[in-house]
Amino acid sequence: MESVLALLGDDLEKLDLQFKKDLHSDVPLIQKVGEYVISSGGKRVRPMLLILSAYLCGYKGPRHIPIATVIEFIHTATLLHDDVVDNANLRRGLASANTLWGNQASVLVGDFLYCKSFALMVADGDLNILKLLANATTVLAEGEVLQLIYTKNPGITQEQYLDVVKCKTAILLSAACQAGAILGCASPDRETAMLNFGMELGIAFQMVDDSLDYSASEEQFGKSIGHDLEEGKITLPLIHTLKQCAADEKKLIVDVVKKELIDKDDMKTVFGLVDKYGGIEHSLALAKQYSDRSKKHLDIFEDSPGKAALLDLADYIVTRAK
Repeated sequence: MESVLALLGDDLEKLDLQFKKDLHSDVPLIQKVGEYVISSGGKRVRPMLLILSAYLCGYKGPRHIPIATVIEFIHTATLLHDDVVDNANLRRGLASANTLWGNQASVLVGDFLYCKSFALMVADGDLNILKLLANATTVLAEGEVLQLIYTKNPGITQEQYLDVVKCKTAILLSAACQAGAILGCASPDRETAMLNFGMELGIAFQMVDDSLDYSASEEQFGKSIGHDLEEGKITLPLIHTLKQCAADEKKLIVDVVKKELIDKDDMKTVFGLVDKYGGIEHSLALAKQYSDRSKKHLDIFEDSPGKAALLDLADYIVTRAK
């Protein structure tokens, strides 16, 4: 990440200033909750992707900072809503907003961020970017509902899991990259290359996150370990394990998944089986494949600092689990 941060140093400072400006509200609670979540240690991967994609496509102007802010505001709104839906108490290693201010405040400030995002897009005035991000936001919402449908369903397939991942995570990374290409007036084939780069990188990103939920420490991951299992979310490490394990072991996992409350012994049982059948290794290997495929889409571009930084960012996304 060092080369990425070095290239983006000035822009990241401008981004933080833009966040503070656009979070202003006459309602103090909105600004307090918004600033807390925005400044709580997120890596800014999505705005970084937009800015680097714009650079790669030759953009030289000021619009990339407000549009990158839109991307981060949309992402932050989803985090606020997700933590309410999931009853989460940690986010990025700190108390989640709903723990500090309650579910109502979290949902309503998330709504504010969505509305503010669209106000910023209208102010920018680019109909193509507005259409792109409006569609991405719609797909994000569909992905959250799709995930809800598959909750506590041990029969979910890897293909269905990928459908959820594309909608709830990858779509926004893809839109960030495509928006950068639109800012740079890229040719249709280059714009498509950036769309595909972001989509496959987004899939890799979520697979790594899902692996960390079974393998990281809370300090490393920034949120509770095993929370996906507690919430009945059947992610790739567990899907692989269910496919590989013996019938009696599968019944053990299914019984745990369907419980209303999962205790430490249940967690230990499932974690042990995921480890036994290589669920984490399988997920990380597949994430690496998607990351490698994403990088191939950049072959259409000449070598440049922006391209090198995007390649480094793709590598970082899969190596952060190590």
